[in-house]
Amino acid sequence: MNPNLSIVQPLLVQAGLTFFLLFWMAKERVGAIRDGTVIRNETGVRPTWVGRAGTVSNAFHNQLEMPILFFVVTILAILTGSADYPMTALAWVYVILRIVHAAIHTTYNKIPHRFVAYFLSNLVLLAMWVKLALHVFTAG
Repeated sequence: MNPNLSIVQPLLVQAGLTFFLLFWMAKERVGAIRDGTVIRNETGVRPTWVGRAGTVSNAFHNQLEMPILFFVVTILAILTGSADYPMTALAWVYVILRIVHAAIHTTYNKIPHRFVAYFLSNLVLLAMWVKLALHVFTAG
């Protein structure tokens, strides 16, 4: 496969993780509403989701934070021609670490374990940005 296109695979898996958590969150929130376990605040904005609904909701929202930079660097790598095999490998490592992070978050949720996955994924993401910057600033 063309290296510029193979980097799309981890991007699609990351998007799939986000959608998976979105639908899981919706299921848990509907259950919390039915059970009456949602805590509504007086302003009506952002109710407090407790239990499983809160955990999955937090895991989903984590996918809307740093992974945004992953989507951007991946697309820029394709556009600049820097989506080579090392960049693709970094993308896969990033996505695997995000899956590990989400799995820890939605299961036993040990914060030190979750933090390791979070920290390592951000180091990989930083490496992707550095690699992109080196390519852009040293090209032609």
